[in-house]
Amino acid sequence: MEKHHDNPFQFTKAVILLPLFFVLTLWSVFWYELQFQDNLSHFGVYPREVYGLKGILFSPFLHGDVEHLANNSVALLVLLPILRYFYKEQSFVVLFLGIIFSGLGTWLLGRPSYHIGASGLIYALVSFIFFKGIFTKYYRLVALSFTIVILYGGSVWYMFPNVKEGISWEGHLAGFLVGLALALVLKTPQFSKPIFYEWEKPDFNSELDPFMKNFDEKGNFNPPPKPEEVIREYFNSSMKVVYEFLGGKK
Repeated sequence: MEKHHDNPFQFTKAVILLPLFFVLTLWSVFWYELQFQDNLSHFGVYPREVYGLKGILFSPFLHGDVEHLANNSVALLVLLPILRYFYKEQSFVVLFLGIIFSGLGTWLLGRPSYHIGASGLIYALVSFIFFKGIFTKYYRLVALSFTIVILYGGSVWYMFPNVKEGISWEGHLAGFLVGLALALVLKTPQFSKPIFYEWEKPDFNSELDPFMKNFDEKGNFNPPPKPEEVIREYFNSSMKVVYEFLGGKK
């Protein structure tokens, strides 16, 4: 029988440290730009140009102004703890692949301009947390998915062009699609149902199961005939045996 985790959610220091470290990195880069008057926007994603590929790694850490940075910081301080707490085993994979593929999607789809900001990653996190909760059908994660809808449902409109000037809707769309893909691909065995019966096991073979042999190809109960009973003679002798009743007569 496979081991089932009664409580797959474990609070660790990483639930707090991961978002704090990530957001602190964003603010450190922004402080550097202000302090030394060094605009790093050229490290962003520039679509379909080889020199723009470096932005796949660097663009999430670059922001145009304080408002842009503050909005993304708040979202990351909400979403990263959720990701780490509810999907501990998948958290770093989602974070890394969310950065890489949302950036790559922006590079493929984006307009010819520098695209910067962590919005693509944020959309990947929102999408992953929402869809994965629905796909797992685990009641707590389903409730979490509906919470995500309440918090970020309105952001879906920013995946379309001409909704707001100056935003990278291509990055938002790429992040959303990446989150959906990760929700489909990544397995979450910690939320699998416990196995109680042999037929629930993934390697179950009905043809070898004694009980299933009682059913024919159409599913009708048709047990095989019982083997004929063999009566064995346990005493064999060529000697003649005479039995005499010795009871007294009345």
